[in-house]
Amino acid sequence: MERKVFRVCVIGPECTGKTTLSKALSAHFSEPWVPEYARQYLDSLGRPYHQDDLLTIAQGQIQAEETMESKASRMLVCDTNLLVIKVWSEHKYGYCDAAIMALHAAKTYDHYLLTATDIPWEDDPQREHPTLRQHFSALYQSLITSTGVGFTHISGTTAQRIELAVKAVEQLIN
Repeated sequence: MERKVFRVCVIGPECTGKTTLSKALSAHFSEPWVPEYARQYLDSLGRPYHQDDLLTIAQGQIQAEETMESKASRMLVCDTNLLVIKVWSEHKYGYCDAAIMALHAAKTYDHYLLTATDIPWEDDPQREHPTLRQHFSALYQSLITSTGVGFTHISGTTAQRIELAVKAVEQLIN
């Protein structure tokens, strides 16, 4: 029988503490986390990204998840998923490649942690929309709700966010 790894996805608008939270959950539970593949891809790209880069990013994200899931004993923390690529693609290009959504449909998550916009914006060359965080937050909540997968709103200071996330995950995996 194949072992079941609980998959939690940390999702939310830009600059809402997703990576910090993912790392903290990984450390707390001594389980692996999957960094956002887009960040390393874009850092090495050497040019502005194009719509066709998004499929490459999606494929890299899924491959990273599969690699890290093989190292998990009971839980995998994903710092984003392909819903983020869907939102960005539709916002920037007006549509999302069906292949990206097919890749997303093939992966399941057991719970989402939706990060709030109540922390200050920090500039970063890869961040694009400091004034649209609330807009994107509403989109992510709608998309998550449509999946039927449960989610927990994560807000507050870094310490409060970590505490909320740990409690939510503990209730689900214990």
